[in-house]
Amino acid sequence: MTTAEAIRAAVAAMGDAALTEDALREHVWPLFSRVRREMRCGVYLANHSLGRPPDAVETDVREALALWYARLGGAWEGWRDEMLAFRSRLAELLGVARADAIIPKTSAGQGLRAVLNTWDTPLHVVATRGEFDSVDVILREYAARGRITLDIVPAREDGRFESVDIERAVRRGVALVVLSPVMFQTGQHLTAVERIVAAAHAVGARVLLDVYHAAGVVPMNLAALDADFAIGGSYKYLRGGPGACYLYVHPRHLEAGLRTLDIGWFAKEDAFDYERPDPPRYAPGGDAWLESTPPILPFYQARAGQVLTLALGVARLRAYNLQQQCELVAHLAEQGMTATGATHQQGAFVAVRDARARSWVARLAERGVMADARGEWLRLCPDVLTPRDELAQAAKALGEIARA
Repeated sequence: MTTAEAIRAAVAAMGDAALTEDALREHVWPLFSRVRREMRCGVYLANHSLGRPPDAVETDVREALALWYARLGGAWEGWRDEMLAFRSRLAELLGVARADAIIPKTSAGQGLRAVLNTWDTPLHVVATRGEFDSVDVILREYAARGRITLDIVPAREDGRFESVDIERAVRRGVALVVLSPVMFQTGQHLTAVERIVAAAHAVGARVLLDVYHAAGVVPMNLAALDADFAIGGSYKYLRGGPGACYLYVHPRHLEAGLRTLDIGWFAKEDAFDYERPDPPRYAPGGDAWLESTPPILPFYQARAGQVLTLALGVARLRAYNLQQQCELVAHLAEQGMTATGATHQQGAFVAVRDARARSWVARLAERGVMADARGEWLRLCPDVLTPRDELAQAAKALGEIARA
């Protein structure tokens, strides 16, 4: 069977009921035999950082290489088909009707730059202090060079963001709002994104959502949110590794002919005819946003993770993850520790706020527990491969470290 057929068959064998550890152990865990066998740490709770790859990733990448060996330049026919499949699966995952509205990128930051470079004059941008480092660095560099005016909305004292603060910052003259529905540092899930988008549109601003920590773990419908743009990638919850990223552009902007400076020969009307009309003729829709020769392997390495996520269903994954968070928060409470999680106000990971968070990461690793910290926030993320006993084990280890 193909990768997609094998994964869908394994998931179908569980039926449509809510996910359980027993069913996952029987049908889904075998799809990850290699990483479970070779994983050096005992308890992996960094799934929010780098997702564990299915066995099929290696097979899928070999498929891309086999085309190269066998067909050389003729491999592009198969490679372009897989790029389209990559875009189509993401469109389904994100609630987007048109696959061409998904533009492949090698990083989310690349997508942000493409959006910023649709303006020919300096613009006013509003973002939050909770945006990921690469987004923050790009915005600050554009501001330093006078290409944008940047307003940054801070978190409240408890580390969380309030939608009213963001809405207050979005006023006349603002051109772009950059916002993460799930914050990378704390895992806070902003449930008022639709309202913020509406407030931005009311003053003529566009909205770019960074869905890296939302796609695959929180049901997403970009069409319903009416977001103008979105950026994300497959490194984390989609189990596709680095390089398999994307930019979403709302079809209304594609139909209006919105253009970016960040293009290349793949954006041409016919990339392989090598004609040079002046002015250039671009492909229709989102294909006009493609850049130069794309990296091919990421499309293949992302295949299995995308197929698995779609087969399991994000709603089922979300429900199961919240159950796991609830157990982990309870185990931490038994250790005298307060954790953020187990509610719809949280993304996929549990967070513990403490000035010692970074030092705890190394101590946990010594005990066979892999986690990470961003500033004073320790992040702990179970997934479908995490058994219940590992949650208790990790909480006990953290409790002992904190008391010591």
